[in-house]
Amino acid sequence: MMDLQKTIKRESTYSGIGLHTGNITSVTFKPALPNSGIKFVRSDLPGKPEVKANIKNVISVARGTTLGNGSFQIQTVEHIMATLCGLGIDNLIVEVNAGEPPVADGSGMPFVETLEKAGFQEQNVEKDYFTITEPVKFSNGDVHLVVLPSDEFKVSATIDYKHKILKSQYGTFTITKEIFEKEIAPARTYCFEHEIESLKRRGLARGGSLDNAVVIGQNGIHNKELRFPDEFVRHKILDLIGDIYLIGKPLKAHIIAIRCGHAANIALTKKLGELIKRPAARRTTKTFKQEGFEGKVLGLEEIQNIIPHRPPFLFVDKIIMSENMVKAVGFKNITINEEYFKGHFPNYPILPGVLIIESMAQTSCVLFLARSDLRKKLPYFMAIKEVKFRKPVFPGDQLQLEVEVTRARVRGGKIQGRAYVRNELVAEAEFMFSLVDR
Repeated sequence: MMDLQKTIKRESTYSGIGLHTGNITSVTFKPALPNSGIKFVRSDLPGKPEVKANIKNVISVARGTTLGNGSFQIQTVEHIMATLCGLGIDNLIVEVNAGEPPVADGSGMPFVETLEKAGFQEQNVEKDYFTITEPVKFSNGDVHLVVLPSDEFKVSATIDYKHKILKSQYGTFTITKEIFEKEIAPARTYCFEHEIESLKRRGLARGGSLDNAVVIGQNGIHNKELRFPDEFVRHKILDLIGDIYLIGKPLKAHIIAIRCGHAANIALTKKLGELIKRPAARRTTKTFKQEGFEGKVLGLEEIQNIIPHRPPFLFVDKIIMSENMVKAVGFKNITINEEYFKGHFPNYPILPGVLIIESMAQTSCVLFLARSDLRKKLPYFMAIKEVKFRKPVFPGDQLQLEVEVTRARVRGGKIQGRAYVRNELVAEAEFMFSLVDR
């Protein structure tokens, strides 16, 4: 059965304060025709000018995503766009009577409720999903986003602020209407207390308060309570969904994001937009050569071209390489059908800690041996120091393996490794190894 495009049955309005202007503003959602997409309209301006919700119309990413069309702009559209994507709405007129929609409570939930009151209307036209057949990637320093082929829309994200209150969080969700409404839409926007004065000096966040944002202080969170223990990474996923929906089509892919923000989200969305312009390009399959691994996403075949490990002793499924080849992030899915779970332990399977270390070690080997001057070498570990196991790992978990070169020499090196499951550090270690000719 084919998926049909969707709009709403009737108009519905939400009013509230604008995040950046601090003014009272209203947004009215109106039904739209099939294949018309999402349009934003400024009802307060002469002629009611409109702008298509499309990546080509993004004019700013300063603390939010801003659309513009010559003489006017609409700020902070990402929460509305995320809500429309999460609810599966393809065609809609979004009429705003000011330069930005209401911030509501800082989440997408008030918009979900407003649209549900309007009712949903299927249209007798098939949805136009956008799919890919090869990875699409954006990196900038320690920010990495990758889009992988998938038959569903899934988002995995990691944040890492190295702040004593907000450190690392990880979340992964398959985005359906039900999951979006329950797990993503309620997550609120947030900021650090030390950012507030700077934002206001720049004319931003004039309407911000504890009613519409979570504020993180040096010694604690100022709000009474969080909606989720990992509300911060969930809101990052909300923003990412909204920015990605500016490709103008529903997406079927798996997005993996590390330390993302609006600037990186939009840069990635532009890359996807270019593929939509050149449909032939998305039907080709990229072949990785044994050179130029900087910033690449490596699958099993590419990993096995670099290191000698093979199943059943290959413990990393996919690796994202940094542009400067100093860092890498590996991923390993832990499944119940692994042989070692039969004995470790019967009726209570736990991943052996040494295999977490091995997964980090193999990711480290790929990072080092991907260098063109080291590809004919073989690594031998000389020491593993400062090993700490923080949490158990179970079948169904996904290990996220972050490794960084701290010393590099032709004859060996040192690497710091950390393993995470969801937002929790599960293990860490320091590796020292020598390199010999194969």
